[in-house]
Amino acid sequence: MTYLNDPLWLGAMALAMAATGLVSGTLAGLLGVGGGIVIVPLLFNVFPLFGIPEAVQMKVAVATSLATIIPTSIQSARKHSATGAMDMALVRSIWPSMLAGVVVGTLLAVYVRGEGQTAIFALVALLVAFNMGFTGLDFKLTDRVPEGAPRAALGLGIGSVSAMMGIGGGTLGVPLLSLLGYPIRAAVATASAFGVIIAIPATIGLIWGGWSDPRVPPFSLGYVSLIGFALIAPTSIIATPWGVKLAHSIPPLVLKRAFAVFLAITSARMFWSIFT
Repeated sequence: MTYLNDPLWLGAMALAMAATGLVSGTLAGLLGVGGGIVIVPLLFNVFPLFGIPEAVQMKVAVATSLATIIPTSIQSARKHSATGAMDMALVRSIWPSMLAGVVVGTLLAVYVRGEGQTAIFALVALLVAFNMGFTGLDFKLTDRVPEGAPRAALGLGIGSVSAMMGIGGGTLGVPLLSLLGYPIRAAVATASAFGVIIAIPATIGLIWGGWSDPRVPPFSLGYVSLIGFALIAPTSIIATPWGVKLAHSIPPLVLKRAFAVFLAITSARMFWSIFT
């Protein structure tokens, strides 16, 4: 692995990470999802080109994605909070169980084999795509988020799966809140806060989990690629407003269907990688 430290390797890796940030930021702003659902599969497909061992490709992709979500989710949550569309009462009531789920998901991300993480990512992405692709804007299971144990279970599920997949709160939070009666834009605004709750502790856990792993690529902090974090985070922040501007010119149903198509493509690529 000594060639990984070559200047050409570093330059190519830097360009790949910057391009990943631009693509993920644009799609995140357009589709109203956390960049992780874009970043993880992109990194998973890019890392083999740079000689990163297969056993840690998914772990590094997940950890790096979560690290980049920290600044972008903070920015997104602040902007959505300023619009008044965020349900702060729900955020305050659900964060303890969501944090507990993040702890569980982070431990699984550290100790489960990379193939297991890939399978979970692909399956959840497919389920979300099916929901968003075949239900209308007005389809819902109930008019409000349940309280008590069901709400705690919702937070636990979102936190654990999101941490293991390396995604923010939007990928699961938006469709689930939509099913529970939230208008799509209110669901996006409220789910943006979930990313902050998920990304910070999960990133810390994956830094700890990969601290002594000799297979991580150069310039990594645990499983977090510092090259990826340094370039994906700022470029995605730059590109997110481009997607947001496009989103406001697209009808909500078209936006929802576009979200579904993207997740279905992501799922298919991940399943393909498992079986081949």
